[in-house]
Amino acid sequence: MIRVVLPAHLRMLARIDGEVELAIDGAVTQRTVLDALEATYPALRGTIRDHETKRRRPYIRFFACQEDLSHEPPDLPLPAPVLAGAEPYLIVGAMAGG
Repeated sequence: MIRVVLPAHLRMLARIDGEVELAIDGAVTQRTVLDALEATYPALRGTIRDHETKRRRPYIRFFACQEDLSHEPPDLPLPAPVLAGAEPYLIVGAMAGG
């Protein structure tokens, strides 16, 4: 099981309490995790990635094992601790402003 942590506003939108656990068949990449998340929680479609391009939305960041994966290729396998369920895959709403 892959553990996913979402920011509060996305948890509220999808009516989720706490972490999400996803079962993913095949390779576990950022793309397959986000595909499974959007399939399980349709209210999240278009909030994390653009509907058409599937690119990460501005001000959304992805982290795992204390590494920023936001600019990594979407089909790169996630780190082993995430695959084992020991570490979560974090989707974070970045802050901006002054």
